[in-house]
Amino acid sequence: MKNLIYPVLILLFTAACAGKTENQASAPEDHSQHQAAEAPTTPSKSPRTSAMAMVGGNHIHIDYSSPSVRGRQIFGGLVAFGEVWVTGAHKATSIQFDKAVKIGEKEIPAGKYGLFTIPGENEWTVILNQVWDMHLADDYDAGKDLVRISVAPEKLLDTVESLTYTVNETSKGTAEISVAWDKTKITFEIKNL
Repeated sequence: MKNLIYPVLILLFTAACAGKTENQASAPEDHSQHQAAEAPTTPSKSPRTSAMAMVGGNHIHIDYSSPSVRGRQIFGGLVAFGEVWVTGAHKATSIQFDKAVKIGEKEIPAGKYGLFTIPGENEWTVILNQVWDMHLADDYDAGKDLVRISVAPEKLLDTVESLTYTVNETSKGTAEISVAWDKTKITFEIKNL
């Protein structure tokens, strides 16, 4: 009897490991519940984009979301005066330098930083913060600011529909970074060390 138990157990084990029976293998499978998710059909109203330039061998790269005016009141409306703004939409704007730079009187090591502003009717504050990876200004901490500089906003005659950053080398090793949206533009200077 013992001699028969072992072959029967091996046969049962082999059948269990084989998986499907002959009837299961020939039955059609229902894949209706496994359809691929469709990609969004409408593009983002604030697409992620970038501005960059080589300035005296220093690659300056700004990564930001670019919202559009779309008939809205921007400054003093959608973007409040006197409050920290990511100077874009969604995720915070980041700025990266391959080499150390000077902004205002402050030396900034090479690296990637959060770029924030505090808009005002007559004066804006431009802020570089140690933290760049955040949603909006939700986790903004002024204690991690590296530099704050004041700039005067420029009133534009024509509307800039989509928020636009530019990096322009003005002389060897010096660049102007500008941010324009709606009828407002600010500019600040960066110098390589």
